[in-house]
Amino acid sequence: MTEAAGPELLEAADRLFEHDALAALEGYVRIPCLSPAFDPEWASHGHLQAAAELLLDWVRARPMAGLEAELVQLPGLTPVIVAELPPTAGHGSSGEAPTLLYGHLDKQPPLGEWRKGLDPFVPVREGDRLYGRGSADDGYSVFAAVGALQALHECGLEHGRCIVLIEASEESGSPHLAAYLELLAARFGSGGPCLVVCLDSGCPTYDRLWTTTSLRGLLSAEIRVDVLTEGVHSGSAGGVVPSSFRILRRLLSRIEDEETGAILLEECNAPIPEIRRSEAEALVATLGEGAVDGFPTVPGLRLGGADALERVLARTWAPSLALVGMDGVPSVGDGGNVLRPFTTGRIAMRLPPSADAPAAAARLAQVLCDDPPDGARVAVTAEGAKGFDAPPTAPWLAEAVEQASVSYFGQPSGAAGEGGTIPFLSALREQYPGAQFLVTGVLGPESNAHGPNEMLHLPTAKAVTASVAHVLSSAP
Repeated sequence: MTEAAGPELLEAADRLFEHDALAALEGYVRIPCLSPAFDPEWASHGHLQAAAELLLDWVRARPMAGLEAELVQLPGLTPVIVAELPPTAGHGSSGEAPTLLYGHLDKQPPLGEWRKGLDPFVPVREGDRLYGRGSADDGYSVFAAVGALQALHECGLEHGRCIVLIEASEESGSPHLAAYLELLAARFGSGGPCLVVCLDSGCPTYDRLWTTTSLRGLLSAEIRVDVLTEGVHSGSAGGVVPSSFRILRRLLSRIEDEETGAILLEECNAPIPEIRRSEAEALVATLGEGAVDGFPTVPGLRLGGADALERVLARTWAPSLALVGMDGVPSVGDGGNVLRPFTTGRIAMRLPPSADAPAAAARLAQVLCDDPPDGARVAVTAEGAKGFDAPPTAPWLAEAVEQASVSYFGQPSGAAGEGGTIPFLSALREQYPGAQFLVTGVLGPESNAHGPNEMLHLPTAKAVTASVAHVLSSAP
């Protein structure tokens, strides 16, 4: 194994961000490149294209011999950045099985009011923090991935063939990614990547290198309930025409226990593997209540679960439902005394990593549409994205991760499941069963991915970059 855990990689990562990458990252923050689900006119608006071109220009300017980078775009799909670097002369590998490094450039919408002095599309640095939409989720990833390679070259360290893939539809569930994985399959070699590095995950703390061992799947559904062809006076129809909102409430009770939040459909549940339970126990032993702390709850709110372990398992291996959007409901200021004709709710249901997401989506649609309450018209569209459960970690990767964490964070590495979803990982896990996975990221305390005041913790971004570089130099 190449010993590369000296301070030079972290020093190179620090130089990269402070003297080069930050200017481009701040330029990226300024672009409102929303994911297609939040900007149906993304093609005509051109923001995703602008962000991709800005990042591509930065990649192409890297001083590394043999680096090739291009913007690939299939008709009707969002673009992807593909950068490839051949193995160094002394690495000894054939280059047949590359390392694939992944991130995304599309963003969530602002989602709420940001605090005074902040704006979602204006980068603001406060000490070690860079605020702005997309800074941590996941604009930093291209700088960390390509920056890790640049750090290796600056330090004269070896690496195998590497491919960087930055997509632009992840926040919409990666609907465009499968076509690009098929298009690029020949580049991955006959057996696929030997290692997949995903930089789009989280970290419970900023004091060590955290690897993500599992991610939940996601079931997205829109449920529309119609009771009238147009709104009528609530005093005239109330008590006779059933409320579309009440019927929606009844439908949701078919799939969720409103008292406990438990999901009632068998297809949406799965047993917890013993190894993941052991990891959760180790996480709680290390962090205590901090393993699930940090939510901006109102005073007095009771959290689910009897203790920290139950809460860790609930957010990583149990299903949960959130109502994330509604149509047909006016604002409080605009709402009149009208019995509304319809209510549409959009739900996001997180699924256990091993659940069959398409089967769960089909079952949910069936349960909601069968025998609609009071004869209302109910329409459901649902789709599922599979979760991810990492394969056993090879000894070389486990050792490299531990070395990197101690060298660049000052603490042993940690492993944890995450409650979010990265569809890319499940797709590659199925397609290339022999690949190793390093799933990590910077989404830690107060990073507020998807919420207001999104923040990138810069020391963590630098340490993750150095850690990735060390792992790449250690790969066989």
